Amino acid sequence: MSGKIPLLVLSSLSSAHRAQVAEVYDLTYAPTPAERAAAIAEHGAKYRAVLTIGVVGLTAEEMAAMPKLELVCAMGAGYELIALEAARSRGIVTANGAGTNDDCVADHAFGLLIGTVRRIRTLDRLCREGVWREEIPQPPNVSGKKLGILGLGTIGQKIAKRAAGFDMEVGYHNRKPREGSAHRYFDSLEVLAQWADVLVVATPGGSGTKHLVNARVLDAIGPQGYLVNISRGSVVDTLALAEALRSGRIAGAGLDVYESEPHRPEPLIGLDNVLLTPHMAGWSPEATQASVNRFMANAEGHFAGRGVVSPI
Repeated sequence: MSGKIPLLVLSSLSSAHRAQVAEVYDLTYAPTPAERAAAIAEHGAKYRAVLTIGVVGLTAEEMAAMPKLELVCAMGAGYELIALEAARSRGIVTANGAGTNDDCVADHAFGLLIGTVRRIRTLDRLCREGVWREEIPQPPNVSGKKLGILGLGTIGQKIAKRAAGFDMEVGYHNRKPREGSAHRYFDSLEVLAQWADVLVVATPGGSGTKHLVNARVLDAIGPQGYLVNISRGSVVDTLALAEALRSGRIAGAGLDVYESEPHRPEPLIGLDNVLLTPHMAGWSPEATQASVNRFMANAEGHFAGRGVVSPI
């Protein structure tokens, strides 16, 4: 092999993107658990960089098996399953793809929001069954509704920006108010959920946010309210959500993420008032190319000694 830096890739990449990366790095592609274990067991000693994603991560044990490892990058913004403490204690640099797919996620969030409030999935089915509008309850407006955002980070702010086009009033809940934000801050998620017509979940995953949206928060959303989740499945208690949807304690939900990924969310499958997509919100040809380009920039910056572009 020429003097290329050895890189282990644990997340799925298209052949075109693998080729782009392999022009610069000595690439080992190991997207399955078996390939990953084999690559680390056989060649762990050589890798200097790892490319992964938040939900695939990298464990402390895996890092320990790679003595030359100096850089771990996440393709997207999320990094919840990367063992950050282990990386820091070893002096391993960590970086992510923050900002590369924000527009895509915010677009998708709004698609789920409109689809859920306007009941587009149900209307599509009824239309195909030959049911005319006179037989169907009228779905509410989106414009003019109150939008609550759990997690006003970069993606949350882009969702708020889109909401302005629909004349929606925006409120948000973070651990603390966001400096410079014109939107109304709620120091309690329950109070935000009570106030909002639609609650959009845009907070990071991980143990600190697990089941933040529980039965109490769902009850606060109420029978005229809606939930949209484009963050991580772990933030919403699936069984509590299924019960709230089934009993009409909330009007509907639009989810791109769920706790059982990659397996479908069984408790929700039979329900007509939930719109589901398989964790696609951040995926588009444009967003994926931007994420790959960001990895290349992060790695190039690190190995050239300038530092990564978007450190975690």
